[in-house]
Amino acid sequence: MTGFTREDTPVAMEGDGLDFRMREAGGDMTVAFLHLPRGTDMAPALKGLEDDLCQCPHWGYLLKGRIRMRTASGEEIYEAGQAYYWGPGHAPEALEDVDIVEFSPTAAFNEVIDHVKAQAG
Repeated sequence: MTGFTREDTPVAMEGDGLDFRMREAGGDMTVAFLHLPRGTDMAPALKGLEDDLCQCPHWGYLLKGRIRMRTASGEEIYEAGQAYYWGPGHAPEALEDVDIVEFSPTAAFNEVIDHVKAQAG
């Protein structure tokens, strides 16, 4: 078993204050360390996915900041110190600078990340 830190996790995406790092953690799961600057809205990058929302489930912990999670059934605010499960069908928006560590099924997560990178490209 191996532990992971933000510093030894490869950068998957970065720019405009965004720092997104991910690596396979075992058990078909990927760990991600995310820093989203205040005002980051992932909804535009998710356009074209089913319901224009992220369809990958995530389990995580909000280390810093506040984030609005929009779903087809409404929205909820998460704050630093909260653990979460975000099921398929969500789009996050950083209300403050946000730091997150989360775990996601590798195959589904890679599909979403590839889509987001293509939208940005």
